[in-house]
Amino acid sequence: MQTDLVAALDFGGTKIAGALVDGAGDILVRAQRPTPAQEDGETVMRAVEAVLADLEASPLWAAARAVGIGSAGPVDASAGTVSPVNVPGWRGFPLVERVGKATGGRPVTLVGDGVAMTAAEHWRGAARGHDNALCLVVSTGVGGGLVLDGRIHPGPTGNAGHIGHISVDLDGDLCACGGRGCVERIASGPQIARRALEGGWRPGPDGDTSAAAVAAAARAGDPVAVASYERAARALAAGIAATATLVEVSIAVVGGGVAGAGDVLFEPLRRSLREYATLSFVRDLTVAPALTGTDTVLPERAAAAAQATAEQPQ
Repeated sequence: MQTDLVAALDFGGTKIAGALVDGAGDILVRAQRPTPAQEDGETVMRAVEAVLADLEASPLWAAARAVGIGSAGPVDASAGTVSPVNVPGWRGFPLVERVGKATGGRPVTLVGDGVAMTAAEHWRGAARGHDNALCLVVSTGVGGGLVLDGRIHPGPTGNAGHIGHISVDLDGDLCACGGRGCVERIASGPQIARRALEGGWRPGPDGDTSAAAVAAAARAGDPVAVASYERAARALAAGIAATATLVEVSIAVVGGGVAGAGDVLFEPLRRSLREYATLSFVRDLTVAPALTGTDTVLPERAAAAAQATAEQPQ
């Protein structure tokens, strides 16, 4: 029987994913529920508990010694609370306490989803071997995390590197966080789709209006779809360049569902980055896709965060 496992939760605005993960980062059991993002806080928590119940039904559950949570932010790792921008029912929600109770008192580690992804990428992904890196999760929202001097740098509350709420358009649209012109307001999947629809793009017969459908249209040459991804790429490039100028990272790793667009996103991103990252010490900044998976395997990132930040040497 497997021993020394970690239970992982990845909480986002679209779905709640769970897994049992071994010490090598391999996922042995998976579970998933949609996030009832617009419902009250207890309804959202019941969806989390349903994912945990699915994991607990596995005979491997008894070997899970701890729980790692990667959550959409902001989070407060010191207080164990979360306030995801896209889940209004959770403001200062005591997720660590509630998950601890739901899992029989197991120790719980909480980090932002960007920090979770950063830990995974630095452990065995595209940021491996880089002492200074920025990693981004571009999905329903836009999160991020930092590696500085060879170590994960979550900051006092676990939100350091949260690039999604850097303003890159001072007179831009109001963001759900209360700011204006945030990277997330321009570059997240829902905003890419919204902008394409407002520009006149229309979905195919299947009615799919997701960012992935917009990416498919862009690959087919639809000019409105192409323009929506180019706008997102410029926003990401501006945020990446600002972060690199501030802390001198050598690589920016981009993951999450929107990164699944491939060259539709990465070609204009690299092109735009050359316009924004112009100083000598950021001019050679590398942009790479994440290697530890997209949104479909984000539980791996949560597990990696629990291990890499708390137990594994960096």
